[in-house]
Amino acid sequence: MTYRLDEIDKRILYHLARDARRTTAREIAAEVDVSPGTIGNRIEKLEDQKIIEGYHATVNYEKAANLLTHLYICNAPSSERERLAREALEVPGVINVRRAMTGRENLHVMAVGKDTKDIGRLSQALTELGLKVEKEGLLEEEYFHPYHPYGPDSDPGQAGKSFMSLAGDAELTELRLLEEAPVVGVTIAEAATDGILSDDVLVVAIERGDSMVTPKGDAEFQRGDIVTLLFRNGIKDGVVKAFGGDVVHR
Repeated sequence: MTYRLDEIDKRILYHLARDARRTTAREIAAEVDVSPGTIGNRIEKLEDQKIIEGYHATVNYEKAANLLTHLYICNAPSSERERLAREALEVPGVINVRRAMTGRENLHVMAVGKDTKDIGRLSQALTELGLKVEKEGLLEEEYFHPYHPYGPDSDPGQAGKSFMSLAGDAELTELRLLEEAPVVGVTIAEAATDGILSDDVLVVAIERGDSMVTPKGDAEFQRGDIVTLLFRNGIKDGVVKAFGGDVVHR
């Protein structure tokens, strides 16, 4: 039998989704005019019914350990999607996997890595599982908000936010590749092997005309590309020079 939510249940879900850590049963009880004990019993019932499946902390890994959060948009065969999603969670560094019911980009994998090599290792590990990485990129910001219809009409709510902040000397820089730029015709992997890209310099995005090129190891830099680089330990003049020195934004 399906459990039917009433207005008290909905208000509980709203406040726990907004901030489960700092919301008390007494506060919710005062808002819906019942006892704190009633709220506690309702929460237990919602947990028993698997409507509340768990409570999770939103961790800023960049602030915690100067780590990068990366998003991989993958394709998985429909018959293998559930199995591959579970196996992807076992890859060291993966912190979240989402399955979409339809479409080609049906598996979204979020992972945390310390540098360019780590990001590449994660991509390779997902590929070896049988996933095809369609797109990938550095996650900058992620916002959360409880479901509006479950909240009070007078409460506009407050969006939760998870993001990669640029701490210390870290800087994002966009460079336009001129024809004479040394990296033109070179792949990301080759630039890393040649020492142009060190572990603390990450290619975040490559804009080519009206499209975006996924910054994977075999992606080749071309004249006119606008390349976004993340310098973890401050701007390196040698890297800027290798990319032609034409800074678009810094």
